[in-house]
Amino acid sequence: MPLSTYTDPADAPVWTVGALVAALADALRARFNPVQVEGEVAGCTQASSGHVYFTLKDEQGQLRCALFRRVAKASAVTLRDGLRVRLLGRLDVYAPRGDLQLIVERVQLAGQGALYEQFVRLKAALAAEGLFDSARKRPLPPYPESLGVVTSLDAAALRDVATTLARRAPHLPVRLYPAAVQGPQAPAQLCAALQRAYADFVACGAPQVVLLVRGGGSLEDLWAFNDPELVRTIVRAPMPVVCGVGHETDVTLADFAADVRAPTPTAAAELCAPARADLLQRWAQQRERLRDAVRRHLDTQAQRVDRLALRIGRPSQRLAQQRQWLQAVQHRAQRAVQRALQRQHERLRTSAARLPALPATRLAVARQQWLAQQRRLPRAVDALLHQHTQRLQRWQAQLALLDPQRVLQRGYALVTGPDGRVLLDATQAPLGARVRVRLARGALAARVEQHVDGAADAP
Repeated sequence: MPLSTYTDPADAPVWTVGALVAALADALRARFNPVQVEGEVAGCTQASSGHVYFTLKDEQGQLRCALFRRVAKASAVTLRDGLRVRLLGRLDVYAPRGDLQLIVERVQLAGQGALYEQFVRLKAALAAEGLFDSARKRPLPPYPESLGVVTSLDAAALRDVATTLARRAPHLPVRLYPAAVQGPQAPAQLCAALQRAYADFVACGAPQVVLLVRGGGSLEDLWAFNDPELVRTIVRAPMPVVCGVGHETDVTLADFAADVRAPTPTAAAELCAPARADLLQRWAQQRERLRDAVRRHLDTQAQRVDRLALRIGRPSQRLAQQRQWLQAVQHRAQRAVQRALQRQHERLRTSAARLPALPATRLAVARQQWLAQQRRLPRAVDALLHQHTQRLQRWQAQLALLDPQRVLQRGYALVTGPDGRVLLDATQAPLGARVRVRLARGALAARVEQHVDGAADAP
């Protein structure tokens, strides 16, 4: 019974807290449910269970809301703070705390709901044309030589990009292609600006990368970047296009068409311009590694040259080795002849003892033949040794003619360049180069200060 029926408040019935909360909940369900309410999301949190809890507010009040996991997974809208939504649900009272709350059954974007549905339809249609395929997207060059920026002259995004490029890559040339980034005329101007950038690339190869940027805003503010013709123009780009429109949570169809999507204009500039300090440090490291590699290679080659010099030796040393070898061969040949003669003599003596007595004439003939063989064999050995000796003397004469030391002893010098090669032409040693001059005794280290015409010193 309502309290107003009692003339004396003391006659009002006494409720338990649970009973009163339950009665209020029943009254709310009977009178208001289902209910639609519109407002701004605040204090949005998601529990580990998957349920989402937030507050819906406007200028006059606020209402606690609960979006259970089942409904949250099926919803096309991801709730976040600041989002204006229209909720369908049922009012209830959370008995443990006595809080009024809205149990949400459906979520729609408020105000921009129709615009968002148009965005979804455009995205599906353009995706069906293959304009968003990842296979056609190109990677950014690691070190671009020039950039192009398409944005408004009054946009804060232009200042962000200019500041980032001045800090990271002040040496990088940038071409600006101004265009409106909001309003009915913006799509056509953006397409025209991109076309001018494409024409410059075809004519002179620059800019190598185009940045399409603007600051954040609502879905309606960024609608120019959802224009189908702008999307097709981006896809036709002959160079990579980086789209940095809005904040990290803002998404446009231009983001899907571009080769690379950056969360902000500043991030777009950072993607295209490696930090100059990092590049200088990397270059210094590469230079040190290259210098160490060259030093190791030169040391290895120097050791190789030393080993080859030990193996080759001087021509006179080689000749002395050949002379010793020839003497050893001659000595072995003489001993071999003596042993052969001795064996033959023993064999003939043994054969003579075993044979019957021969007539004196035949014995004398055999003796003469044996003596003749003994006389011819030493002469043949001497002739062979004389032939090898003459050949060795010819080799010795040829080696003596080729001995560089003899040439140096006549007053000449041997000049080698920094790479160790013998210089045959003055132009092989540039001015300032260090050369090595080898003389008959010792060597000199010199530096080239002047090229003199050889004809001027001719007698």
